[in-house]
Amino acid sequence: QVQLVESGGGLVQAGGSLKLSCAASGRPFSNYNMAWFRRALGKERDFLAAINWSGGSTYYADSVKGRFTISRDNAKNTVYLQMNSLKPEDTAVYYCAADRTFITRSEGDYDYWGQGTQVTVSS
Repeated sequence: QVQLVESGGGLVQAGGSLKLSCAASGRPFSNYNMAWFRRALGKERDFLAAINWSGGSTYYADSVKGRFTISRDNAKNTVYLQMNSLKPEDTAVYYCAADRTFITRSEGDYDYWGQGTQVTVSS
């Protein structure tokens, strides 16, 4: 089992920045590929970014490419999502996910999920 706990969400004005963290425990963190997803109110959960176990490969959704950056610190068992130039449409609950085998854009491929952290961007 892997336990994931997100933090860093909050209220920010449009154009501002936030950095989300996801702390992992339970199994060796460096064994897992990690991803960030988000779910806006009334919508499906969408893929945002993923990073492989070593941090050497990253992948982004077109909607956040150039604004969001995923990174990880295996010594701290933490994955991050730096979010810049935030827009009101970025308002959502943000989730981190982990999987030992896959690094994909499909939420169904990830075995472990955090509880989510709310990000609200005001106009």
